[in-house]
Amino acid sequence: MLHELNRLGRRILLLMARGAIALVDDTKGVQTLQVRLNALELIPDVPRYAEYGFTSNPPEGTQALIAFKNGDRNDGFVIATSNAKYRMKPLATGEVAIHDSRGQSVYLTEAGIVVDGGGNPITFTNTPEVIADTPLLKCKGDILDNYETNTRTVAGMRQVANSHTHPILNIQTGGSNISTQTPTQQE
Repeated sequence: MLHELNRLGRRILLLMARGAIALVDDTKGVQTLQVRLNALELIPDVPRYAEYGFTSNPPEGTQALIAFKNGDRNDGFVIATSNAKYRMKPLATGEVAIHDSRGQSVYLTEAGIVVDGGGNPITFTNTPEVIADTPLLKCKGDILDNYETNTRTVAGMRQVANSHTHPILNIQTGGSNISTQTPTQQE
């Protein structure tokens, strides 16, 4: 009886483990990890399950929490990962963020949504249109539309529009040409 209780106790102790990710295989339907639990124990091909719609490829050294069915070290699965080096902080209660190791993030703050490209471009693809249903759209930088064929920015077009003139035709001035003055309304 004591032997059976000891065996049960050992299995309970082996139900969960924490380790560091050594390698990620992201080529299969379910991502698998190689996780180092200690200096002597390296568990290969541990499946990692994630919430639908969310996926990541955690960098080497990321902490992993593994559950083992019946305490069997050959039958485990990763239920959570965490990397303190890249964790965004401090979030206020109720805030949410997705982020990576390169400083890119989408942060749902108390004051609104903040998208940080981490110094990289942000690209929208495969969409027939982008709708901004807002009373005011602000841009700190310049805007270039039809960028593949157009080299003039909106500010450049405004400069041309604000300084252009039109000839006035059919004026009896003794044969000279007269142009309008530049627009008085500059914006």
